[in-house]
Amino acid sequence: MRPYFEKMPDFGNPLKKGQIKRGVDNAQSLKAVEQEIDEAVDTIKNAGFSEEKINARGQMTVWQRLDYIVDKGTWSPLHILYNPANNSEGTTNVIDGLGKISGRWAVIIGFDNKVMAGAWLAGQSENILRVTDLAKRLNIPLVWLVNCSGAKLTEQEKFYANRRGAGTPFYRHAELNQMGIPVLAGIYGTNPAGGGYQSISPTILFAHKDCNIAVGGAGIVSGMAPKGNFDGAAAEQIIENTRHFKSHPPGSVATHYDGTGFFRYVYEEETGVLDGLKEYMAEIPAYNPRFFRVAEPAEPKFDAQDLYNLLPIDQKKVYDFEEILARLVDNSESMEFRPGYGPEVYTGLCKVNGFLVGIIGNRQGYLGKGYPEYADYPGMGGKLYRQGMIKMNEFVTLAGRDRIPLIWFQDTSGIDVGDTAEKAELLGIGQSLIYSIQQTDLPQMMVLLRKGSAAAHYLLGGPQGNDTNAFSIGTAASEVYVMHGETAAVAMYSRRLVKEKDAGRPIEPIIEKMNKIADDYKTFSRPKYCAEVGYVDEIVKLSEIRNYMVAFTGSAYQNPKSICPQHQMILPRIIKG
Repeated sequence: MRPYFEKMPDFGNPLKKGQIKRGVDNAQSLKAVEQEIDEAVDTIKNAGFSEEKINARGQMTVWQRLDYIVDKGTWSPLHILYNPANNSEGTTNVIDGLGKISGRWAVIIGFDNKVMAGAWLAGQSENILRVTDLAKRLNIPLVWLVNCSGAKLTEQEKFYANRRGAGTPFYRHAELNQMGIPVLAGIYGTNPAGGGYQSISPTILFAHKDCNIAVGGAGIVSGMAPKGNFDGAAAEQIIENTRHFKSHPPGSVATHYDGTGFFRYVYEEETGVLDGLKEYMAEIPAYNPRFFRVAEPAEPKFDAQDLYNLLPIDQKKVYDFEEILARLVDNSESMEFRPGYGPEVYTGLCKVNGFLVGIIGNRQGYLGKGYPEYADYPGMGGKLYRQGMIKMNEFVTLAGRDRIPLIWFQDTSGIDVGDTAEKAELLGIGQSLIYSIQQTDLPQMMVLLRKGSAAAHYLLGGPQGNDTNAFSIGTAASEVYVMHGETAAVAMYSRRLVKEKDAGRPIEPIIEKMNKIADDYKTFSRPKYCAEVGYVDEIVKLSEIRNYMVAFTGSAYQNPKSICPQHQMILPRIIKG
């Protein structure tokens, strides 16, 4: 298949002087949002105790541990701003992402030991669910840096119980083990109660000499069997017990290495734990990349900085999707599937770091006379029509057959609506696309370039694909809403306007409410909010989107669950004709 993939058709063009000049303000606006995100991320990184204070205790911070264990240049963080319960700490207290360890891709997660010594906080179990899903979807190891002091007891009602509560991660570890996905855990510090289960549930345990894991910590053991209330005698007994268990915490290395043998290894130095994890990762099953590569890796021909000129932050302005894509894929080459059919959507094969990927993205702008073919009104890019949805169904199905991972680029205003669209079967074809995506069992990644709106947000590889979407990233231009705020205001108040007008009453109060709805939609759809509530897994600089595409494709091809021999692929042959 070398003739198909080694050299694909070129696409994309260098920026013209006029584009550069016109794009200056747009670039500044995008970078201003990215600066806002950077500042929010710095706040999370600096939460809790200082690095100096943690180091003075003889410990490394989670950030230092990550820096030590992850191969340089491969770290792609996720969920840094994720804080769905709006914790006062600003974080769920876990830090995670994709990165290479000893040349192998892994999902890496650690408790932030600067914040309440890594205690459970509200939203953390949801965060961990996303992380275990990521390892499951990509079929790559999950590496834990455990340092968990238990739970924030004053807010236990927010996360302890329930179907998706704080106990769920332990079941998910069991599930990963049953699937043959290793969960490796480096263990530091004091890990009682939930921290103990967080430590014991992985596959292999690498312990620091000063760590301990236990069903209950010194505080619980000291305070057991109260009378139902506290008095002076009870307090004296608690004081005595606490002094004992503070000096001899349950579940130390003496118990779980020398006694139970739960700890496979114990290390004198904190870095020794990380070195132990590195040694194991070097032996994790992984294909040599040459097994799946279709060409030598190559950078795009055009500079990623061009993206700041090409992607309008103004949601109403149009752009050329292929020019965006040409700044992200190897050598700016692609094999487009069914060009001219369903023109509102690009579908095609591209290469990322030498690996074959299927790309699907919304085109923007006027779609030409006579399209959509079933209506007497003009079609506009961003919206989905009959042909485009049929084409995506075909492309996704064929990619599933050929085992080609998919990357979606979403910028959609929705699906065509009205009786004409209903007669064109758009409702049924849209659901068919969801069925097609689900039946592929392919790992998929979604880039929310700008808008994620209406049901189209579900169809276009969105995070609702629990079994397929590995992760989603957003940009400084991302917005997510069921419909645009102005449209929502009209939908809610148009009849009321008529009613007030016909009754001779002033309509200004209604107009005020409509403007508030439009403003609220802006507030609750912007990039930082999308990351905080989990609409996307990370807001990423435009210049760093390709890094995540490299991490995704490298992970997807590291140890796939099924293989289609390259010479037996049918999709490239259908494209060629």
